[in-house]
Amino acid sequence: MKIYMIGQKGVPSQGGGVERYVEELSRELVLRGHDVFVYCRSGYTGGKEKREHRGIKLIYVPTFYTKHLEAIVHTFLCTIHALRQKADVLHYQAIGPSSLIWIPKWVNKILKKKTKVVVTYHCKDYKHQKWNIFARWYLRLGERMAAKYADVLIANSKGLASYAGKKYGSNPVYIPYGARALPKSQDAKHLKKWNLETGGYIFIMSRFIKHKGIHYLIDAYKTLDTTKKLVIAGDGAYTNDYKQFLLKKAADHPNIIFVGNQTGEVLGDLLENAYCFAQPSEAEGLSIALLEAMKAGKACVVSDIPENLEAVQGNGIVFENKNSVDLAEKLQYALKSPEKVEQLGALLKNQADVQNDWERIAEKTESVYIA
Repeated sequence: MKIYMIGQKGVPSQGGGVERYVEELSRELVLRGHDVFVYCRSGYTGGKEKREHRGIKLIYVPTFYTKHLEAIVHTFLCTIHALRQKADVLHYQAIGPSSLIWIPKWVNKILKKKTKVVVTYHCKDYKHQKWNIFARWYLRLGERMAAKYADVLIANSKGLASYAGKKYGSNPVYIPYGARALPKSQDAKHLKKWNLETGGYIFIMSRFIKHKGIHYLIDAYKTLDTTKKLVIAGDGAYTNDYKQFLLKKAADHPNIIFVGNQTGEVLGDLLENAYCFAQPSEAEGLSIALLEAMKAGKACVVSDIPENLEAVQGNGIVFENKNSVDLAEKLQYALKSPEKVEQLGALLKNQADVQNDWERIAEKTESVYIA
């Protein structure tokens, strides 16, 4: 089959759950014998326009690099390009880009084409605080379009599948994200750059967006009785104000270390050698960052939102959402309980190994394409 991925920023992934999902799923589909084409934005890849990555064919389409136009303009132009190809599947990512699935659906009807239109429902993006009222309305419209008019709606969590089914009367297919062990060096050499030691820090990897709750983590950490550091990997996404807010909040504490957006071996070393992982999100889809932490055997301290609870399945250290005091208590418990941390990490790793295997997920997705 010829499969076209639309709506993501691009691959290779530079961070972001949607991009990791597209890259890993596409790679597995290529291994299963399919031709997979991923649309990319040059601004995301830093102008390094590779034509192929891990067997995935990359197509670069221009856009306007502004907060509100980047994704939708890119999706529109990608859709027009894809309709000129002999595509078997157009696979849209997230509810914003899905607002345009009416275009291929209309073309299919007029020209009697049989291109399947698939949407992956990653999360309720309109809950993200960076969007204004109009943007939130438009994202809800995209959600409705995806649920009502996609040939197949894939939901990455049971909660999203249930929500879409009840609200729109749709019949989503539940296929969770996968998790792959990140590459890492043999001697954790990348830790030296920040003077870090194995097991000597709490770790979070996240985009700097307010609903990710990083400010709660900083507030909680500053009250802890510990010599372990807090290491924060990530960067802003049209959210420079929030990034500066975080930097200012942490400025008076030398053990809070911002390492920037990291990928590959560097990110793998940071995750592999952390004492534990923190996920203080106010809102999420099923988080690939959390799944990758589980895959690495890290105990996870998570907010009690449904998506996080679904991921850890009773094997996480859970705190009340938006409550930095409760988060501090749970982090202090983790720091004082190394045996429990090790035990939970092992349970979560086994869970991710069994339930979040990319090969199995690609097989389920392939069956959706074929059905």
